[in-house]
Amino acid sequence: MGQADFWNNAEAAQRVVAELKTVKAVAAPFASIESRMDDVATLLELAAEEQSEEALQEASQEAATLAADIERLELSTMLNGEHDAGDCYFSIHAGAGGTESCDWVQMLYRMYTRYFERSGFKAGEVDRVDGEEAGIRSVTFHVTGPYAYGYLSCERGVHRLVRISPFDSQKRRHTSFASVDVLPELEEVEIDIDWDGDVREDTFCASGAGGQHVNKTSSAIRLTHIPTGLVVQCQNERSQHKNRAEARKMLGAKLYQHEQAKRDAELAKEYGQKGEIAFGYQIRSYVLYPYQLVRDERTDLKSSKTDDVLDGEIQEFIDAALRQKAKK
Repeated sequence: MGQADFWNNAEAAQRVVAELKTVKAVAAPFASIESRMDDVATLLELAAEEQSEEALQEASQEAATLAADIERLELSTMLNGEHDAGDCYFSIHAGAGGTESCDWVQMLYRMYTRYFERSGFKAGEVDRVDGEEAGIRSVTFHVTGPYAYGYLSCERGVHRLVRISPFDSQKRRHTSFASVDVLPELEEVEIDIDWDGDVREDTFCASGAGGQHVNKTSSAIRLTHIPTGLVVQCQNERSQHKNRAEARKMLGAKLYQHEQAKRDAELAKEYGQKGEIAFGYQIRSYVLYPYQLVRDERTDLKSSKTDDVLDGEIQEFIDAALRQKAKK
C-alpha cells in the first residue's frame, strides 16, 4: 500500500484494502483482549495489596466483560468457510400471505438494517420491489464488512410472523412468511457463463425513489440465465453500465450457489429460494400474539424480548447458529 502506484488500479487497490480490514478485524481483538487481561491482573494485584473492595469489584466486572468478549472472539474463529470473510448480497422476499407478507418484509427490512448498523456493516440497496398495497415485495442489499457473509448466512431461510393483522378490520390473527437468501460476493466469476448465448438481458425503468432520470430512462437491468431460469436484477444506479456490472456479479454468485447446491443436497435445503416460503420451512418464528416470543427452530433459542429482536438485536441467534454449525 505504500507504493507510489498502489492506487493506479483502483479496483485492485480496494480489494487489498478490504483484505487488510478483514485481517485487522481478526488481529485487533486479540491484541485488545491481551491488553485487557493485563489490566485485570493489575487490578487484582492492587486489590490484594490494598485490600480494596472497590478495585476487586472493578476487576470482577471487567473480567466478566472480558469473558464475554473472548467467547465472541471464539465464535468468529468458526467463520472459516471459503467465502465467510467476504461481502455478500442479502435478499428478503415475501412469501405466503399477500399484503401481510409484504408488510412482514418491511419489518424485517427495519430489523436487518438496524443489525447492519450495530455490527458495523455497510449496506446499500441493489434492488427493491414495493408491495402493491403496502410493504415490500422483495429487496436486495449489497452488504460489506469483515465476515459479512459468514455471519449473515446464518439468517438464510424462512422467517414466520404471527400477529393480529393491522390490515384486518376484524382484528384476527394472521401468519405471514418471508424468506432470506444470502449470496457471497465473488471477486471473479468462478464458473463459466456464456453471456451471449445463455443469458437474456432486459432493460426497464427503475421503480421507487430516485428522481426523473432513474424513473424515466431504461437504466435498470434484468438478467435471466436461460439454462437454469435464475433471474437477477439491479436498479440502484443511475448508470445502465453500472447496473449491468452489478447484476452480472449477482448472477455469477447465484450460479455458483446453484452449482454448490446441486452437489450438496443438505446445503440446498438451507437456501430460502429453493424451498416453499410457507409453514413447515421456517428457521425462526416471531410470535406477537397471543403471547410474545421469538424462537429459532434450529437451535431452540428463545427470547421474549420481541421488540428488541425486531429492533435488530439478533446477534445471540446468529451466535447460536454458528455454535450448532460447528458441532456438525
